[in-house]
Amino acid sequence: MTTAVWRAARARAVAAVLAVLAAVLAGGCGLRGGGDEKDPRAGSPPPPRPAFVGVFSPEDGSVVGSAMIVSLRFTRPVTDRAAVERGITVTSRPARAVVGHWFGARRLDLRPADFWAAGTRVNLALRLRGVQGAPGVYGTQSKDVGFTVARDQRSTVDVAAHTMTVVRDGVLLRRLPVTAGGPGHTTYNGVMVIAEKYPMTRMNGRTVGFGGEYDIPDVPHAMRLTTSGTFVHGNYWSPPSVFGAANVSHGCVGLPDVKGGGADTPAGWFYAQSLIGDPVRVIDSDDRVVDPDNGMSGWNLTWAEWTAGSALR
Repeated sequence: MTTAVWRAARARAVAAVLAVLAAVLAGGCGLRGGGDEKDPRAGSPPPPRPAFVGVFSPEDGSVVGSAMIVSLRFTRPVTDRAAVERGITVTSRPARAVVGHWFGARRLDLRPADFWAAGTRVNLALRLRGVQGAPGVYGTQSKDVGFTVARDQRSTVDVAAHTMTVVRDGVLLRRLPVTAGGPGHTTYNGVMVIAEKYPMTRMNGRTVGFGGEYDIPDVPHAMRLTTSGTFVHGNYWSPPSVFGAANVSHGCVGLPDVKGGGADTPAGWFYAQSLIGDPVRVIDSDDRVVDPDNGMSGWNLTWAEWTAGSALR
């Protein structure tokens, strides 16, 4: 083979190799070429599955009153209620039977037959990871939440007598003068539970269907009883003579207070003595019993009515 022929053959071989490399590079990843063709070993991660969680109360480590109801609000509607309820357990020391009750597809409340005993330690175990709550929708939580019942304080508002009686662990602490809901704006009857506490808050009638009838920017010592807007709160704007004598509020229970909130007023005293989870029972009002899903008002159902709302019964 002459030198010229050998050089020509080598040039053709190099050109062929370069052509193959160019084709591979043009084809993207993988030796087969073709921009849309993937190496089967690489793959793409599967899309995330739709998920749900239960937003729970009370918070971990809370110290609460004896009427605390464990409540979960789900981020997606639950259709397999039994599967989800099986993934949620509430235990206590001393031991109590605790049963769930569904209020629609997004809310599950759990409570014992009657109020917790003072000193009870309660544990909420969420084992919802991988539980299918609805077709194609799975839970993600595996979590334990604990809280403690501090003491058993129960308050009774007698609307007709314009008084609130506060009893702790069976001992009368104090009887306070109040003003409750007046004609056309009566206060619900029944057991309600303190769900939130605010040293100061704004109350605007437009947010609860009363239009511009009131807008008070600095209501002191406010404690929420219902989702719909019933509070126990301090009242500095009504004449002192109405407390213990007349009902003039828009449905809340008002206690004597001063502007800015006073620590030594009846409202200030009751606020300092109260915990989230304390029950407030209203009697002798010209209104119906509060709905059981309006705040933590499930105590107004009998035990038979409550357990009937479980998906496991």
